Amino acid sequence: MDKNKFEEKLRRYMDITEEKLKTFNNYTDENKPQKTLIDAMNYSLSAGGKRVRPVLVYAFCEALGGDIQKAAAPACAIEMVHTFSLIHDDLPEMDNDDMRRGQPSCHKKFDVATALLAGDALAVLPFEIIADAADLSPEQKVLIMSVLANSMGRDGMIGGQVIDMEYENRNDITEDDLRNMYRCKTGQLIAVSCVMGAICADAGNDTLRAAAEYGMRLGLAFQIVDDILDVTSTTEELGKPVGSDEKSHKTTFVTLYGIEKALEIADKSTAEALEWLDGIYGSEFLRDFTEYLLRRKK
Repeated sequence: MDKNKFEEKLRRYMDITEEKLKTFNNYTDENKPQKTLIDAMNYSLSAGGKRVRPVLVYAFCEALGGDIQKAAAPACAIEMVHTFSLIHDDLPEMDNDDMRRGQPSCHKKFDVATALLAGDALAVLPFEIIADAADLSPEQKVLIMSVLANSMGRDGMIGGQVIDMEYENRNDITEDDLRNMYRCKTGQLIAVSCVMGAICADAGNDTLRAAAEYGMRLGLAFQIVDDILDVTSTTEELGKPVGSDEKSHKTTFVTLYGIEKALEIADKSTAEALEWLDGIYGSEFLRDFTEYLLRRKK
């Protein structure tokens, strides 16, 4: 795809996300007493970021011939889930990071209790949004909520975070251990973004599987690039502290193999992800987006 067309479509998906997010967590006469909570939720939601997951929802829906208006609720839902995970990750009891996306973390802007509850609220609100989505059929809603819940919970992102914490200060972590942890912690939310976009386009089971397999491999590459940037980038460029993996004594692909070999593994996983797009007509943007994520600098 032409670079200008790619950037135009990427900006379009991101702009839709920003616009729709503003409509899902507004003040009303009834919720005025919860203003501090809503402020904390919106503070973290509006902090920017790459919006990778909602972009994938929209891109898969459109590549498969779907109406991207149907993808609005799942796209915003997955960004809320991702934001909830970041708020909780930054807490003193977890990664203890004071900066996120170039500004104070939620618990520094507000306080720990408010940040904890803002994250909780952003974990629940997505299911209300999907249930109330007028453009989705009952069958689509049930399937989307099922795969989203699975990607978030014990077998997904939350389970992966527990594994991540338990692996700290250990020197016996293997590549297989890391792959499993990354599959849960990062891969599941990226994969479910692709799957939800495909569901919005009424894709069949084979296509849903291809979307999931693509997303898992993209997720591995994405996390390895994060590992590399934690070593090679700066706090100013990333918008969050660098060197946090070393500070937490975490095993990563970089600590196991070094930067060059880690990048080779990310390249290989990216190539495998692209193979799963072969049967998806209209995936040109997705192919360029996959390469864009591999080569990103923040």
